[in-house]
Amino acid sequence: MTARPEFFRFHNGEKAPLPFSEIEYEARLRGLRRIMDDTGAGAVVLTSMHNIAYYSGFLYCSFGRPYGLVVTETDCVTISAGIDAGQPWRRCHGDNITYTDWQRDNFWRAVAHVAGENKVIGYEGDHLTLQQRDKLEDFLSPVTMVDIAPATMRQRMMKSPAEIALIRQGAAVADAGGYAIRDAVKAGVREIDVAMAGRDAMELEIAKRFPDAEYRDTWVWFQSGLNTDGAHNPVTGRVLERGDILSLNTFPMISGYYTALERTMFVADVDDASLKIWEANVAAHELGISLLKPGVSCAEVTHAINRFFEDRDLLQFRSFGYGHSFGVLSHYYGREAGLELREDIDTVLRPGMVISMEPMLTIPQGAPGAGGYREHDILVITEDGNENITGYPYGPDFNVVG
Repeated sequence: MTARPEFFRFHNGEKAPLPFSEIEYEARLRGLRRIMDDTGAGAVVLTSMHNIAYYSGFLYCSFGRPYGLVVTETDCVTISAGIDAGQPWRRCHGDNITYTDWQRDNFWRAVAHVAGENKVIGYEGDHLTLQQRDKLEDFLSPVTMVDIAPATMRQRMMKSPAEIALIRQGAAVADAGGYAIRDAVKAGVREIDVAMAGRDAMELEIAKRFPDAEYRDTWVWFQSGLNTDGAHNPVTGRVLERGDILSLNTFPMISGYYTALERTMFVADVDDASLKIWEANVAAHELGISLLKPGVSCAEVTHAINRFFEDRDLLQFRSFGYGHSFGVLSHYYGREAGLELREDIDTVLRPGMVISMEPMLTIPQGAPGAGGYREHDILVITEDGNENITGYPYGPDFNVVG
């Protein structure tokens, strides 16, 4: 009987164009190797979608299987499942090894082949499960393990010019989705119908702007009435009615990079109580944008907007923090938690960071002005302030529609 390999190289076809240049990926890897030097790690085993995509360009589809990226002083190797054949090789910077499922734990045998044994191993403490950590220890026999997730997050928080260029394109795609949604809004249509119009417009726009990319994961949350009370409430089949509060949320995904547009809207007209809340949230949004500049901490921005709402007896209706970082991010992977506009985040803003401003007020059902109000723009921190790269207008003048 022919011996079946535990892992092998299946370099099928030629390398495809990646989201960024080889120079960009090598610069990121140099940053990771500096982290390795600082922590004494002889090898790093990355397992999260966001870090593997950030350092190699490969965005995996797990479907219950483990994936990895092993980085040493000289090598950068993605470890992928046989079901994906040559696609991970074509879509990654560096080398790729395919593991087979002829026997359990061939993934870890492939990892050990690259990382080696009896070394200090860097890992992601916020991603590796207890079960997989045990396997890492069994197969790599590390001298010790160091959690490099916080350091990689800090590296990802500072965007390169190439990343900012891609994020800028994403913001324009989000705007295109917003305009398509605005055109689709009218009494009598369902949330799902409006959402599909926005999603389709964005996917077509991404394909036009990025003809060599893989297309996946772009989505819309379009909410109405009571369904606007939470920022992440899924789309339903509810039929829009005149006077409904709406929440427009477009999320284009470009090679793992997330951007967003979020706007409060109303169908045909807005009552006085709702208009008052909406205008207050818009004013908080504009205040927040004005505060985003180098040298200011996330906590300072948060406290200033809190005072604004408290002065208007609205702070109790605040739903969450006022903004977050952008980059390799999705609703099911990634998060640069060190760059969020919350009271407990002391990170100081620096040029090259990209952050949202998105105040939200949720007024409970039965109260005047009931519903969720949220505006969301994307800001690039510059040397002397910020650049707003979101173009779709906010506020009542443009967003009472249908």
